[in-house]
Amino acid sequence: MVNVAILGFGTVGSGVAEVLTKNGGLIDHRVDDLVRLKYILDVREFPDSPYKDCFVKDFSVIENDPEVNIVVETIGGAKIALEFTTRALKAGKSVVTSNKELVATHGYELLQLAREHGCSYLFEASVGGGIPILRPLTSCLAANELTQITGILNGTTNYILTRMIKAGLTFDAALKEAQANGYAEQDPTADVDGHDACRKICILSALAFGEHVYPEQVPTQGIRDVSLEDVAYADSKGYKIKLLGRGIRQPEGKVCAFVAPHLVPNDNPLAGVEDVFNAIAVTGNAIGDVMFYGRGAGKLPTASAVVADVIDIAKDLKKDRHNSWGPGAPDLVVSSDILASRWYVRADGTADQAKQACGEIELLSRSGAPAGEVAFLTQPMTEPQVMECLKGMPVHSRFRVLE
Repeated sequence: MVNVAILGFGTVGSGVAEVLTKNGGLIDHRVDDLVRLKYILDVREFPDSPYKDCFVKDFSVIENDPEVNIVVETIGGAKIALEFTTRALKAGKSVVTSNKELVATHGYELLQLAREHGCSYLFEASVGGGIPILRPLTSCLAANELTQITGILNGTTNYILTRMIKAGLTFDAALKEAQANGYAEQDPTADVDGHDACRKICILSALAFGEHVYPEQVPTQGIRDVSLEDVAYADSKGYKIKLLGRGIRQPEGKVCAFVAPHLVPNDNPLAGVEDVFNAIAVTGNAIGDVMFYGRGAGKLPTASAVVADVIDIAKDLKKDRHNSWGPGAPDLVVSSDILASRWYVRADGTADQAKQACGEIELLSRSGAPAGEVAFLTQPMTEPQVMECLKGMPVHSRFRVLE
């Protein structure tokens, strides 16, 4: 028998318990053994829960029980979750998590700890929720040298941008609607300022390129500065504004990784990804381009990915899954300043001033644009170059164009 303990009984933790029990017969068949939920750790009381007999409040009960094989960590954050994960791995118990902050910050050391103690640390649900992406990167695409990952990695921001584009809502109105629908937290900072997408591109880049990429190494810009004016100008030339996390392999093993709003052309599949859906485009030197698409969050989609990792471990508790990467380095991640692209600019000024500042440009238009406002697309240039060009113009918005 394989015994499972869940840490945290919030949205994801309760979803994991539900999937483990509802699909128990199917899971037993696929593992060829009995997989049972033994403990749930939570400081709160759940007297009416169908799992009320499983609840404990002291992690040491789980840590010291030799019958517990797999610990599912759904607490979140990188403090108590780090302590419990570390203790579980040192006790020889495999750990499965959906905690992107913990993996992005401490993934290298936890993977090393798992290997040292003959167990596994898996985190499929930490990036795409229910979208299978991490295992395909390391198995299905293992014959490729991966060169680039570009993803819509946060459902909340994608929902907000979709409502701005489709319904003409302002950022503030779209955010309030997302909160009312349960898509955004009351404190939406991690989503709208890009921190969630940053953590996910760190994990994807580490798996794709083989070295740990830390969140503090990744320049991150959210969507607070995207306006309806920008949406209209983008639409006039066949673009949608999307928040993208990008990881690009550079020579000598370096990585260029960053998060920022982009203008995405309508003929790019990422432009059609709407509402709370996520999508991750991967480029390999043999496969070319592939895209993974689906719901990036939610109780049961995320629980589905967590339980898939549980099943993988339960099939062979001592298997070395070679799920690791190098420690990274302070100089591993190079600045996105080296990356040339076209730029969208909205500024105060005239078309002649824009041409004088940036050379050859493509002017944009929208209905109701005030006199003295100019919007345009530049020729390909780096960010320092475009900033130098725009020194004399009051700029309201400046976003990369995804080619």
